[in-house]
Amino acid sequence: MRVACLGGGPAGLYFAISMKLRDPQNDVVVVERNRAGDTFGWGVVFSDQTLANLRGNDSVSASAIEREFAHWDDIEVSVGDHAERSGGHGFIGIGRKRLLNILQDRARELGVRLEFETEFDADLSQWDGYDLIVASDGINSRIRTQYEDCFGVDIQKRANKFMWLGTAQLFDAFAFIFEKTEAGWIWAHAYRFDETRSTFIVECSEEAWRGLGFDHMEQADTIAACERIFARHLGGNALLTNAAHLRGSAAWINFRRILCERWSFDNVVLLGDAAHTAHFSIGSGTKLALEDAIKLAEVMSRPHVAHDPASMAEALEEYRKERHTEVLKIQNAARNSTEWFETLDRYIDFAPKQFAYSLLTRSQRVSHENLRLRDPAWLAEVERWLRQDAVQKATGRPEAASADAKMQPMFTPYRLRDMAVSNRVVVSPVLTYAAAADGMPTDFHLVHYGARAMGGAGLVVVEMTAPTEDGRITPFCPGLWNDEQASAWQRVTAFIHANSQAKVCLQLGHAGARGATEAGHVRPDIPLVDGGWPLIAASPVAYAPGGRTPREMSRADMDAVTAAFVAATRRATDAGFDMIELQAGHGFLLSSFISPLLNHRQDAYGGSLENRLRYPLEVFTAMRAAWSEDRPLAVRISANDWVGEAGVTPDEAVEIAAAFRKAGADIIDVSAGETSATARPVYGRMFQTPFSDQIRNEAGCPTIAVGNIYEPDQVNSIIAAGRADLVALGRPHLADPSWTMRAAAMAGQDIHTPPAYALGQAQLTRTVLPRPTG
Repeated sequence: MRVACLGGGPAGLYFAISMKLRDPQNDVVVVERNRAGDTFGWGVVFSDQTLANLRGNDSVSASAIEREFAHWDDIEVSVGDHAERSGGHGFIGIGRKRLLNILQDRARELGVRLEFETEFDADLSQWDGYDLIVASDGINSRIRTQYEDCFGVDIQKRANKFMWLGTAQLFDAFAFIFEKTEAGWIWAHAYRFDETRSTFIVECSEEAWRGLGFDHMEQADTIAACERIFARHLGGNALLTNAAHLRGSAAWINFRRILCERWSFDNVVLLGDAAHTAHFSIGSGTKLALEDAIKLAEVMSRPHVAHDPASMAEALEEYRKERHTEVLKIQNAARNSTEWFETLDRYIDFAPKQFAYSLLTRSQRVSHENLRLRDPAWLAEVERWLRQDAVQKATGRPEAASADAKMQPMFTPYRLRDMAVSNRVVVSPVLTYAAAADGMPTDFHLVHYGARAMGGAGLVVVEMTAPTEDGRITPFCPGLWNDEQASAWQRVTAFIHANSQAKVCLQLGHAGARGATEAGHVRPDIPLVDGGWPLIAASPVAYAPGGRTPREMSRADMDAVTAAFVAATRRATDAGFDMIELQAGHGFLLSSFISPLLNHRQDAYGGSLENRLRYPLEVFTAMRAAWSEDRPLAVRISANDWVGEAGVTPDEAVEIAAAFRKAGADIIDVSAGETSATARPVYGRMFQTPFSDQIRNEAGCPTIAVGNIYEPDQVNSIIAAGRADLVALGRPHLADPSWTMRAAAMAGQDIHTPPAYALGQAQLTRTVLPRPTG
């Protein structure tokens, strides 16, 4: 096979090597516009898994690379004059120039033709005699740009500015260095890659970049300014550039995330950064390029591929599909990491240990228990600090000096007004459709909520309960519009208070356009056959296709519904609830005012966000006045309508949360979606936690995180990283009422256990804990 690799970076060179290894008769040329010794990077980082893949593909070049590696184990996070160091992370790095030299030597040894200082452009006709043309020309690929319609190119320009530098200062850890300037924060990613040099990437927001004057400085002046800013970390060493040819501010870059829908057409294929990029903060670009090369060489070395267009197309599609999956995994982690640095102001005022923890877990590839495996001593310090901080805030006094009990973040106490919860686990309000026809709670509710309270959760939120008969979702949903219902609920709360340490929260909500439907486990959001009852909402907009159209609420309707919420709030006191959560999300009545997808009003209650919030805030304010001052009020919102700028966005959700907070809300339960049939949610583990993070740390408002959270490790990570104050789990509690007690047993954590269950909890703890060895 005749192969032309256009671009002589790691991707093109390693693919050429891999093709020659599989068949020495392959005629492979690598064309590079720069000289053999030129390089525009400093060091690159590898993982142990990448190195294993290289060994399996070519042990000769892998051994040469391995001999040159710099090894380090620690990450050090420095903010001003304070540093936190965590070990066990296991990094390996090598100079980019040295890596290229090794690959060039190996390619020559195998008979690859290397043509340096040879220009090429997007005109592919000069390569007509080749069976395969590989575009390995990097992030600025001319070939990808010329044929972007063929590749389906998606490029996203990220917000921050960065400059890739080097230094003779040798760092003994992977260093994240944050310095405050008069224009804001600026930071460096620094690591040693050989015995003489370290990579030193400087990054900042565009606002800080302009504020520091970098936008009009020459490169030499910029470097001098960075040397002054980071002087205490450079040990008198200079910052170095290998891009001195760039004038003015051109040395500063905005990272571009590149993703291609298709990676090939005809006999042309993209490789490495030409096809995809991953942000430097997770150090995976070279890894992806080399592993791309291995897979592409594998599929292109199969019989008949070179001379059968159908076989080649099939091989190239297999290459894309397998590598695309791996790329998306890395890019998702890289997106999380990139966004963390872009929103640094959310976290920079955290206590040092929590800030370092947040940084280490930013990509979600490193979890709480993974940190425990890497550096148990450092994580124990973090847990100790979190426990002391939580106890201080929950009790108003320092933890006893003798306290040394083990306490993972999820088991720390938390206080809202005068309500203290023993741990951070919340049972989500999941609809059960088990009420009597008159909205009366039944024995099912007593057993269901009683079991979950005795299962160890700190807070149990009962399912959405209607303030009026025609405010129910289904005929099988509970209500609180009369005193008999309050008495039935009081039976449930009294049992919970007598038999557990759990607190009980009432979720109070009016269904609006989502009312008068079949039970969710039968046919969700399908109107009742007999029509049910009249529906009201902010506007005459059906919730779902085929749904009934509600009547637009009049002022009289608003007053009547507000009065019903207030009456239900007063009954909640008699019913023994410790807390109320107002349901203002998911397309229900109050959500129909907040979301522009459902609110088409032309009066003072429609249009701007301020107007759309007016009625929900009226209801909330009236409830706050009717609810005991010492008891908390929460609000559940949909923080993202998942339809882009046409609906509620996460940025707008910050304003929504802040408005409820100003009106007296104690905590925001941050969910998302269920406001439009056209929504396109991006699912995944903990997929709604970023909205909680943003609201908590931009609006300065306590939050509850929800959404596909199912493991104790996830709960611990969310709490420890400051992404939420409480964590709600719904489906896990449906499957296991004692989810929290089981998590405590797995952690060897003491937890309040009903006396009747103590023997079982003790046995479970002995069973699931690892046994000592030796």
